[in-house]
Amino acid sequence: MAKHGKKYLQALAKIDPSRVYEPKQALELIKEISYANFDATVEVHMRTGLDPRQADQQVRDVVVLPHGLGKTVRVLVFAQGDGANLAQQAGADYVADTDEWIQKIQGGWTDFDVAIATPDMMGKVGRLGRILGPRGLMPNPKAGTVVPAEDLPRVIKESKAGRVEFRLDKSANLHVPIGKVSFDVEKLYENLSALMEAIRKARPAAAKGVYIRRVTITPTMGPGVRIDPNVALSLTVK
Repeated sequence: MAKHGKKYLQALAKIDPSRVYEPKQALELIKEISYANFDATVEVHMRTGLDPRQADQQVRDVVVLPHGLGKTVRVLVFAQGDGANLAQQAGADYVADTDEWIQKIQGGWTDFDVAIATPDMMGKVGRLGRILGPRGLMPNPKAGTVVPAEDLPRVIKESKAGRVEFRLDKSANLHVPIGKVSFDVEKLYENLSALMEAIRKARPAAAKGVYIRRVTITPTMGPGVRIDPNVALSLTVK
């Protein structure tokens, strides 16, 4: 069994294991206990009461965090013709409008964070599923990353501003970043509120019983802090 290091144990000692914290208290504590020598990411982990084997109990959606994620987001757009021009003008980092781009990605190049596509390009993009799928980069209509050309400027802007996709994994969990440890508590709180409001609205109609069983906030390096799932689900964006 792996042993935790001295810094982790020191951080853990500051958390009351019998306590479920209020969201702002938890965020203040996360800033205090993060011991990474870089600007760590603050993540939210949720245990749901859903059955991921059931098609009508899936959760997959996107949320635009009001204060972004604190990092530069590289956007690649699969488009051609007018769509390619719109993507370029909207600030896309890469515009994949030729077969050479498809071949480059088939060769293993994935130096981007978000991939967006117009519907007419999905025939070609579909060939990249084995490369992009495992990395969570495959454009998908449900995630709002397959859009008509005229919507490209909006989606590119949202992606660079802090558009985050969340989806249920095979263990019925959700894992979503909400910013950096360097963020003010208020900014992290507002990002958390936006996420939880989106999670609440994304509840499947077929879900029965308790929707969110457990919510934990954690830094990239450091122990997690539990918050009340009912309080978390009641958060709304002001």
